[in-house]
Amino acid sequence: MAYRIAALSAATLIPLTLALTPLAVKAEEPSRQMFENGIVRVKSVYPFNETIDRIKQDVAAKGIMFFFAVDQSKLASEAKIKLRPSTLLVFGNPALGSQFITSNPNAGIDWPVRLLLSEDETGAVWTVYNDFHHIARRHGIMDQDAAFQKAAEVITSITSSVAR
Repeated sequence: MAYRIAALSAATLIPLTLALTPLAVKAEEPSRQMFENGIVRVKSVYPFNETIDRIKQDVAAKGIMFFFAVDQSKLASEAKIKLRPSTLLVFGNPALGSQFITSNPNAGIDWPVRLLLSEDETGAVWTVYNDFHHIARRHGIMDQDAAFQKAAEVITSITSSVAR
């Protein structure tokens, strides 16, 4: 009887525990982390400002349009809020990104590309973005596999330019 109760408890608790673990990480490579919610984090080997400069240079070298940067820590400071270094870079290729929006106009919420650069409490610098395959699933876009694959390859290349 005790065995059956333990088995039932385990059968109930394991799926519940897995469901309640929002940050279950799948290791792809040591400096790259993919989370279940579609967030990808890549650790930079460079200091914060150099990481930003290198990302911008790589984006330009690829012929990708850079739209703007939002210095979130500066904005927070102006609001009298202390925030570790955090900058959001917005860039993209309209010929590629617009294809997703033609499949589902709501996908425009995820385009152009946003890449967050932040520094954690240990001083490590991270690039953070939404996985493009996750975006495709989120918007139910089934007819743009090649375009999503290309976008995924480009963001991987960009973030790899600052990783180990």
